[in-house]
Amino acid sequence: MDGNFLGTTVVGSYPQPDWLIDREALANAGVPRVRRAGLWRVSEEYLEAAQDDATLLAIGEMERAGVELITDGEIRRESYSNRFATALDGVDIENPGQVTGRSGQPTVVPRVVGPIKRSRPVQVRDVEFLRANTTRRIKVTVPGPFTISQQVQNDHYPDRASLAMDYAVAVNEEVRALFEAGADVVQLDEPWLQAHADDAREFGIQAINKALEGVSGTTGLHLCFGYAAVVKDKASEYAFLAELEDSVADLISIESAQPDLDLSVLTELPTKTIVLGVLDLGDMTVETPESVAARVREALKYLP
Repeated sequence: MDGNFLGTTVVGSYPQPDWLIDREALANAGVPRVRRAGLWRVSEEYLEAAQDDATLLAIGEMERAGVELITDGEIRRESYSNRFATALDGVDIENPGQVTGRSGQPTVVPRVVGPIKRSRPVQVRDVEFLRANTTRRIKVTVPGPFTISQQVQNDHYPDRASLAMDYAVAVNEEVRALFEAGADVVQLDEPWLQAHADDAREFGIQAINKALEGVSGTTGLHLCFGYAAVVKDKASEYAFLAELEDSVADLISIESAQPDLDLSVLTELPTKTIVLGVLDLGDMTVETPESVAARVREALKYLP
């Protein structure tokens, strides 16, 4: 916060241009958990350059909109989690598995067949490119260890808790590298804490804290009810949120507009900086400044 002004950011992703990716096919396919190379409209030879161009467009739009803490728009990903989740050792990407998704439908997912390890950087170049092309503060997102552990078929570990702990080690290594590459904020995306609250209470906080252990830099954690286009009806309260007070994350980023969240829950996160989602992505009507301000003022009633 600067004087009487609140800082602005985005969750992470930004719409990819239709010349880069087949957006209709992406929407019809559901949220990809495995890689979907066929969605890209540009050949592999030129794909990285095309993704760089689209990233520059996203950076420019965020800057012109006045966003103070920007991302690269996650332009290089088919979904928020699949690029990192399929880049680790121990995953058979040629023979995927299946789990029940958040919508209750069978979902094709990575299959874990060995110890999860990070043997190479995954998103370091993304941060280096973003840092080289903006003077704004920058944020990068990484799927959190709990969420990834719920999005795979586990054919190796005795239980999902031990699987999540090894994911946490891999995430921790990546987070450290992203800060070294120039990130100002690194955010873990953990939407499945809400979807699988019972498991989250069992080992979610432990996995998150292990993923952020020993990290120097501002860390965030994002929680939501799912993509607006996929999850239409959303509860007015989270099944798992107040528990994040016990996490070591500095910032807690939450969806609040589409579900019309009961914001009194913010009183249960007294030591956290709240990043409040104030745009309803389920409604294509552009919010007025007054409607956004009203949502902010409602939240401020419950914050110190």
